[in-house]
Amino acid sequence: MANFDIQHIKNVVLVGHTGSGKTTLIESMLFDAGSITRRGSIIDKNTVGDYTEIEHEKQKTLFSKLINTKWKDYKINLLDTPGFDDFAGEIIGAMRVADCGLMLLNATMGVEVGTDIIWEYTDQYKLPMLLAVNHLDNEKADFDKTVRQAKAHFGNNVVVVQYPVNQGEKFDTIIDVLNMVCYKYPAEGGKPEKIAIPDSERERANTLHQELIETIAGNDETLMERFFEKGELNEDEMKLGLHHSLIKHEIFPIFCVSAKSNMGCGRIMSFIDNVCPSAYEMPKQKTIDDKEIQCSEKERTSIFIYKTLSEPHVGDLSFFKVLSGKIKVGDELTNENTGQVERINQLFEVEGNKRTSVNELVAGDIGATLKLKDTHINNTLHEKGFPIEITPIDFPHPNLTIAVEGTKKGEEEKLSMALHQLVEEDPTIKVEVSPELKQTLIHCHGELHLSVIKWKLENAFKLSVEFKTPRIPYRETIRKSAETIYRHKKQSGGAGQFAEVSMKIEPWYEGIEEPTGYSIRGKEEIDLPWGGKLVYYNCIVGGAIDARFHPSILKGIMDKMQQGPLTGSYVRDVRVIVFDGKMHSVDSNDMAFKTAGMMAFKENFHNADPLLLEPFHHLKVHAPEELTGSIMSNMQTHRAVVEGMDSEGHFTVITGHIPYAESHKFSSDLRSLTQGRARFEMEFSHYEPVPFEMQKNLVEHFKDEDEVE
Repeated sequence: MANFDIQHIKNVVLVGHTGSGKTTLIESMLFDAGSITRRGSIIDKNTVGDYTEIEHEKQKTLFSKLINTKWKDYKINLLDTPGFDDFAGEIIGAMRVADCGLMLLNATMGVEVGTDIIWEYTDQYKLPMLLAVNHLDNEKADFDKTVRQAKAHFGNNVVVVQYPVNQGEKFDTIIDVLNMVCYKYPAEGGKPEKIAIPDSERERANTLHQELIETIAGNDETLMERFFEKGELNEDEMKLGLHHSLIKHEIFPIFCVSAKSNMGCGRIMSFIDNVCPSAYEMPKQKTIDDKEIQCSEKERTSIFIYKTLSEPHVGDLSFFKVLSGKIKVGDELTNENTGQVERINQLFEVEGNKRTSVNELVAGDIGATLKLKDTHINNTLHEKGFPIEITPIDFPHPNLTIAVEGTKKGEEEKLSMALHQLVEEDPTIKVEVSPELKQTLIHCHGELHLSVIKWKLENAFKLSVEFKTPRIPYRETIRKSAETIYRHKKQSGGAGQFAEVSMKIEPWYEGIEEPTGYSIRGKEEIDLPWGGKLVYYNCIVGGAIDARFHPSILKGIMDKMQQGPLTGSYVRDVRVIVFDGKMHSVDSNDMAFKTAGMMAFKENFHNADPLLLEPFHHLKVHAPEELTGSIMSNMQTHRAVVEGMDSEGHFTVITGHIPYAESHKFSSDLRSLTQGRARFEMEFSHYEPVPFEMQKNLVEHFKDEDEVE
């Protein structure tokens, strides 16, 4: 493909709820542009965008794709994205490098929950947005209702540029109120015939034309003055006003399209070329120290990595946007995040899974390169002596956790490497090896996200894995004091072991007074890594236990606190007073006192009204208003406490706390209950006592497992 200057490169991200038709629209766009000679379909598994095996299997877009094409004198980089919030990372990453967005609305469904969620991201990035109402050839299409909903959800600056004359199964005609012309399409779609607006539509077209002018003028003082002077704006003035308002994220024009029938697609491409902004016209990118980056090919070179992909027999493919300058084959760029100097051996323009080698890419363009040594998503690479780093993409936090383990022995390292690769490709996945739970945990964004992870492990990495509900990180503590004398004595020929410890344990809390009735010789306050405290007092008088044995007693206590007496969970918030004991001149040693300290603590713990604590997470649910009652009822079945409700845009936001033990079931219930129309966020909040019967069952279960071991 020929080189293009900055002004003639347009980067457009396609977004919308699943089923809105993004992938099909791209097929029609590519066909109209002459990039392909035959339009593929999702059913036939031959689209340019959805080319992976798992996407063919699920018949859904699951990963963002870069697809470049040429339209007239412009290069358009199309970024296809998934329609599920489970894959928010893919959507946000593509949005970050786009300079304009095209949101598809389903004419049969209106504004769906996925659309609302994605709109929050467009607001976050202040991304210029076009809206296109798709599926107008469906018998249930309702353009006017969809427009009303769009205005209600996204504001009154949603403005009609096109409307359909005959939506439904016979759809073939669109009226464009920007240039006041009627487009009539042949049955096979493609290039339309331009005809005069029918008399029956003249009044409606004039009304919408006037509304469009007033909306444009209302966002531009200069155009407002011209409008007052002349009473109208010409087409060029309207396009200029739309251009400026798009850049400022102030006007959102609506178009008509049938992606399946290839009607209206070329008109959107022309609007992207003529009206939508290029990278150099958008507000300047800023570095993390708030300096501006000039999007100019005359500047020194810098690029930003927004996506990585590992492909069999190819290697790691890094997708990037050129922030400034030109990137050429043979360039050596420094990774500001890792310090690694990377040599650019190959450069590609990308069209789905098709890559075309090029010698250079200029500022504002998007491309890919292969086999960088130590470069990852969110890294900035730059020319030597030009150190810059842009603010990284802020990916959403995971809200679903699952434990994973291999079912075949000897594949532990292979599984670890596979999980590392998944995280490299998808930063919204977090992997945690938990020593406490003795499990490898995957944190992700929902059931569909999880199913993709499992598919990749089994098919791409050829691993046999099993997903399990993660163990719960319970905590153990006590509610009253207990006191004991524990003697450890062992004789088996030769030197024996002897240690006797008199110990008292008590609940610890902030502000507790010092113990009375003891002569305190030493005190250690230990902030436990898992939360809470251990406070250890040496109250030995008369040398009953030598000072050198106290670290061993404390070590024994700490060992038992790391595997609590009730369920093997961590113990917290206890103070220990060692006030007496005995030792033997020959048989006492560190091991003996460590054992005595451990067993005295364990015995005391069981007699100190032990209590099991469970983690609670703060919960925030975003849901359509009509589903609020059902969700709140379901929350209560999961022992959640509802704390409040509020409105946030067109969502009802329910806040509360939920036991972590119930969160996995709640996630599944919420998706089922709302058909995916709600989402939630969770973060750790605090610990609360486990209900009595539940504690009893957990303790019994631990005893049974302990006996088996």
